Amino acid sequence: FWDFLILFFCLPVVIFNEITKKRLLGDVSCRIVPFMEVSSLGVTTFSLCALGIDRFHAATSPQASTRPIEQCQSIIAKLAVIWVGSMTLSVPEILLWQLAQDTSPVSGVGMEYCTMKPSSNLPESVYSLVLTYQNARMWWYFGCYFCLPILFTVSCQLVTRRISGTEKKTECRGSKHSQCESHLNCTIIGLTIIYGLCTTPENVCNIVVAYMSPDMSKQTLDLLNLINQFFLFFKCSVTPVLLLCLCRPLGQAFMDCCCCCCEGCSPDTASSEGSADSKLKTEMSSSIFFDKPRESPPPLLALGTPC
Repeated sequence: FWDFLILFFCLPVVIFNEITKKRLLGDVSCRIVPFMEVSSLGVTTFSLCALGIDRFHAATSPQASTRPIEQCQSIIAKLAVIWVGSMTLSVPEILLWQLAQDTSPVSGVGMEYCTMKPSSNLPESVYSLVLTYQNARMWWYFGCYFCLPILFTVSCQLVTRRISGTEKKTECRGSKHSQCESHLNCTIIGLTIIYGLCTTPENVCNIVVAYMSPDMSKQTLDLLNLINQFFLFFKCSVTPVLLLCLCRPLGQAFMDCCCCCCEGCSPDTASSEGSADSKLKTEMSSSIFFDKPRESPPPLLALGTPC
């Protein structure tokens, strides 16, 4: 959902600015767009960490195959912590950026752009904190939004594989539960790889700009910033598609919901039976994500429809 917000709000603003050299929504977009982009990095970072903890807990649980389905309230609480934490850490971006105007040396036409310069109207204590954030911003990006999710995911995967390897020696190989766990681990690894590849150019550019900005022209800096935003938009576009493709129960549920909405939920008997069978398969396959095997198929009357 946050990736959708980035593509829906930030992408049009960036495209409009590149075409017209005018900033859509003026100073508001200069503050909100960086805030949402940094919040997106935080949401992805802490989500990957939470998924790594979940897989580690599933591997180290004494009764991993009989864990109950997690309640919706617990999941919402975790998402709220991730979102609120990410947005809180991104608040300095609102105070750091502001709108600036300049004249193009080529065409002589006035243009608007966003500059990283705290406003002098801020209180002295807040101004000093924003300056401190600006000076440490490069290494904060690199440490929290790049190294943390990658190292966290790699560490959890290594420990999980080691524990799974020792368990396979005592259990039968090729069990359905172990295959499901392996599939979930591959999904998390795929999401981490996409995130690492898309955030590497931004971190490299930040380091280069921090040490070589006096020797670089404004056109070069603008080009590097545009490249960074392109990779961010690419990540926001690829991540949901990758998740739906790798996570089979989630992708199946998404397709069932889309087909049901397109057909208008017609009460046809044949389609109802086919929908019931598909819901049963989805319900049984989705249980693997909570490590809870079913002893027998649930009754069809208890399934219902999400539409």
